[in-house]
Amino acid sequence: MSDKAAHRTTFAAGDWYAVVGEEVTVLVPPAARSRVAGLWDIADGGGSFEEVLDGLLADGLSSLEGFVLVGHGERTRVLVRGDVAATFSTAHGEVALAHEPDSMWADRTLDGVTGGRITVGDAVLEADLALVAGVARAGAVQFGERPLGTDGTQAHEPAHVPATPQEPEHAAEEAPELEPTPEPVPVPAPDPEPAPVPEPAPQTVEPEPLSFGSPLADDPATTGEQPAVVDPSPYPADDHDGQTSVAPPVEDFARPVPGTPGHELAPSVVARPVARLVVSTGEVVDVDRVILFGRAPEARAFASSDQPRLVTVASPNHEISSTHLEIRPGAGADHGMAVVTDMGSTNGTVLVQPGLPPEDLQAGMAVALIPGAILDLGDGVTIQTTNP
Repeated sequence: MSDKAAHRTTFAAGDWYAVVGEEVTVLVPPAARSRVAGLWDIADGGGSFEEVLDGLLADGLSSLEGFVLVGHGERTRVLVRGDVAATFSTAHGEVALAHEPDSMWADRTLDGVTGGRITVGDAVLEADLALVAGVARAGAVQFGERPLGTDGTQAHEPAHVPATPQEPEHAAEEAPELEPTPEPVPVPAPDPEPAPVPEPAPQTVEPEPLSFGSPLADDPATTGEQPAVVDPSPYPADDHDGQTSVAPPVEDFARPVPGTPGHELAPSVVARPVARLVVSTGEVVDVDRVILFGRAPEARAFASSDQPRLVTVASPNHEISSTHLEIRPGAGADHGMAVVTDMGSTNGTVLVQPGLPPEDLQAGMAVALIPGAILDLGDGVTIQTTNP
């Protein structure tokens, strides 16, 4: 697309993976998740349409049930396969592309594209989430400033009609004359209550000492034996009878501390960010301190000196936990990198590192993030790691 405004991308959350680069946009189904990291590596490196197509088909076409590949430039190249609908606006009108069952895919090159929309399946979704270069879970992707309607036509905004002031229905009525308020009648003060009579102090009766056995049997004076001396050292200082044992204090529960074992933690706030996080919602966050992501993140487990940053993401289906994961600057062997730790989320976190297969993060285990890494929190929310 020649106009940069036409390359402005928004998306609607869904099950497919959308990989958006400067030159290309790719959509693949969930079954092709293992190809996403490689595609992003090529797209982020400025790969051409042909290079991305080679990477897309590297593992074979028979296992790829569907995909969309769009090359952005002076001329727009589009490949469509599977249950996907693609509609583009050009200077000559609307152009719709769909895969014919008897063909390998639908292939079209268009001139003067100003906008377009790609929808997976029959869903009608509002593509209203901003998407910069990165990866997101999407069900629809929109190009251009003005979105297309569900019937393939441009959606126009309603004309602004200035509000017309309305006359009040009823004229203000004259206030009725108020009757004089009668003076309050003084109420006699109640009689003071009599002072309570103090009760007599209880008399203390000293109990008589108890004795057992013969008074002379245990008397050292009559037996000639010296009384046994008990060494109090085996008992605590506050253990008076020697029968009560005090257990060692129980340590408070400690939150898992991320980082490489044997290395010190990074400072609470570093001078320069070690990475930049691009959230699928369009928010961009620099990693210069502890960052907590979640549906309603809380920093109760942190000291006030840590100064964590809280990033709230929407989760309509509650797939994302309140405090889902933590990203912070690394230390030791991870110095200069960002490390991620799943905070014991209910549905877990999927990590896709460039050139590596996807992995599920283990709660409390810190993992260093390579630039280009993608974190999938669920509910269509992804976080991409880039250089600061």
